[in-house]
Amino acid sequence: MIGSQLSDKLAIFGHEVVHLSRDKEKSSNYQTFTWNIAEGVIEQGALEGVDVIIHLAGAGVADKRWTNERKRILTSSRIDSANLIFEQLKSMNQKINAFISASAIGIYGFDTGGILQTEDRIQLGDDFLATLTKKWELSADQFTDVGARVVKLRTGLVLSEKGGLLGKMVPMAKLGLSSGFGSGEQFMSWIHIDDLVGMYIMIIEKQKIKGVYNAVAPNPVTNNEFLKILAGVLNKPYFLPNTPKFLLKLGFGELASVITGGNKVSSKKIETAGFKFTYERLHEALDDLLCK
Repeated sequence: MIGSQLSDKLAIFGHEVVHLSRDKEKSSNYQTFTWNIAEGVIEQGALEGVDVIIHLAGAGVADKRWTNERKRILTSSRIDSANLIFEQLKSMNQKINAFISASAIGIYGFDTGGILQTEDRIQLGDDFLATLTKKWELSADQFTDVGARVVKLRTGLVLSEKGGLLGKMVPMAKLGLSSGFGSGEQFMSWIHIDDLVGMYIMIIEKQKIKGVYNAVAPNPVTNNEFLKILAGVLNKPYFLPNTPKFLLKLGFGELASVITGGNKVSSKKIETAGFKFTYERLHEALDDLLCK
């Protein structure tokens, strides 16, 4: 979802875009090379002449219940994929200008309440998602050894009309059947996909940007507020009682901690670096995505 829109925007701005894919036949119109993470293989020529690598690989965290096998896939798709690219560059003795990696605000912990989370926080979470994200960021840091300026974007809940979070929420909201999760007071730090794509492009072009940045809009909302605003944008009622936490635990297992938890995350650092948000408030973002 993110990679497709980012590729199109980069191409418009005159960048030459190349993709890595597990299956060439299912890929887009961009030049595509195959890779197999499990076998540790990247097609010859894939990384030759590459200046910037944007690492968006990673199985969907909320797509399936967190079985042991699913946790292995979530980890391998992020860390092993980065390691494979790094080893390939080293074997080629090739330097790159920048390695820009997706990360996640889940690094702060599955539920940090109303405390505003900033990039300089020392005490990070210790749950599965936080631990995974810490490993994810460490796998990005190794690219300094091949000359790269490393940037890690701790991404919040990405809003797009093409799927993701809204793909799960909008169908029920259109039926007037939205229901908050658990207490509903947990924070949802979101970002419009256009702003996220714009952030990646700014980071590519501003050579001085490096390190960790939160990729969230300036105004996080609670789960109840999110669903109420969504219902309002769709002109639908929002009246059902919240789904109790124990029912979510029965249905989703350990994954329920992500659904009933949340983080209130700061966007100040990326704004100080020069980024200007197009969509600062949730109703503006949802109006654009759902009412075109």
